[in-house]
Amino acid sequence: MFGSTYKLLKGFNIGVSIRYMGRFRRERFNPWTNLNKMLNQQKKKAIQEDVLGLKSEHLVNIPNPYQKEKRVCILCKMNIVPDYKNTRMLSQFISRFTGRIYGRHITGLCRHKQEHVEKEIKKSREAGLMPFYFRKPEFSHDPKLFDPDNPFRPHSY
Repeated sequence: MFGSTYKLLKGFNIGVSIRYMGRFRRERFNPWTNLNKMLNQQKKKAIQEDVLGLKSEHLVNIPNPYQKEKRVCILCKMNIVPDYKNTRMLSQFISRFTGRIYGRHITGLCRHKQEHVEKEIKKSREAGLMPFYFRKPEFSHDPKLFDPDNPFRPHSY
């Protein structure tokens, strides 16, 4: 056994000398563990060399032409805080015919602002400033912040 292990590992320096492989040793010697450690270190060095080769000065850094532009919430971009007394702005986020609050996939708002708008619409309705089942007709000709017929994200309905 000792001779076959020595012949197998003859070309590799695994950090254990042969004379400590006696049979009275407390910890058993496992040459494959040390071999795997050495091979993993060599793989890491090879990967690092490949990465350094990719960061060459000869390569041109071109932006990805297929990358989509990151959408920014219109309320965050304009730094607008929704308020329950501003019914003209809040009426932009409800349906003209049913009075339902549009979802994020239609309005394009971030999660935080969408929740804030929903909370302010409910507060405005409870205060009697906005109707529950339709939008006020005088607000129907305001400029649109988004198009409900063409949502930002596709949906199943």
